[in-house]
Amino acid sequence: MSEKGKFINAGGIQTHYHESGEGEPVLLIHGSGPGVSAWANWRLVFPILSKQYKLYAPDVVGFGYTERSENIQYSVDVWVEHMISFIETMNLEKISIIGNSMGGALALHIANRRPDLVKKLILMGSVGIEFPISKELDAVWGYMPSIENMRKLISTFSYDQSAARNDDLVELRYQASMEEGFQEAFSAMFPAPRQRQVNDLALTEGQLREITVPVLLIHGREDRIIPLEKTSWKMSQLIPKAELHVFSECGHWTQIEKTQPFVNQVVDFLKR
Repeated sequence: MSEKGKFINAGGIQTHYHESGEGEPVLLIHGSGPGVSAWANWRLVFPILSKQYKLYAPDVVGFGYTERSENIQYSVDVWVEHMISFIETMNLEKISIIGNSMGGALALHIANRRPDLVKKLILMGSVGIEFPISKELDAVWGYMPSIENMRKLISTFSYDQSAARNDDLVELRYQASMEEGFQEAFSAMFPAPRQRQVNDLALTEGQLREITVPVLLIHGREDRIIPLEKTSWKMSQLIPKAELHVFSECGHWTQIEKTQPFVNQVVDFLKR
């Protein structure tokens, strides 16, 4: 998986995406950190999972290399409709979706609005239910670009603190956050007070109870950004066919900190 993928017009938006593999289609929706893109989120998972599945990983509008129009007002509706347009444009029927963090909430909203499109959901460190915003998530969404701020964020994302001492990783993520248009779009998405964005991404308990597809919730026990007991644990009680897997010694970056065990969980769940 290289950083530069392909483009397709989805709902009037020139959408940058990655595609790889053969077999049953799986859509991967990234999270909302500064400088994030499908490539940054899924680069370790893609080569392993694409051996068994046909993978699609778009940059959600406002992120990565997908077109940013000047007059766009970012919102959950805009993101969800963009992903629905992508699914329909690619002619993907009954697709399983892997959603990371904010991407998990978008996956839930897609299942809520268009259950005809969704086969299974895998939600990783996901938002999607109301909870009091953590100071760590507030810091992620309030990020102002600097090497030191990016180092702090990486320290917050990871259980293993060696990631924050990896100058190459810090530099890579910092440079990504400084790409033209990235920070402007990012700061427009998450203005203070940021509790509003948590609430906007949430579904009601009633809506969560109505999701009938099988759902696998995956969470790092030491996730400080999206606390396990306030999100995935609660959703596992509400979604009828939900099951929850918790990784110990793992922060918010399950797919990076536990790449192979994460893929094993995904494959086991999709094959059932």
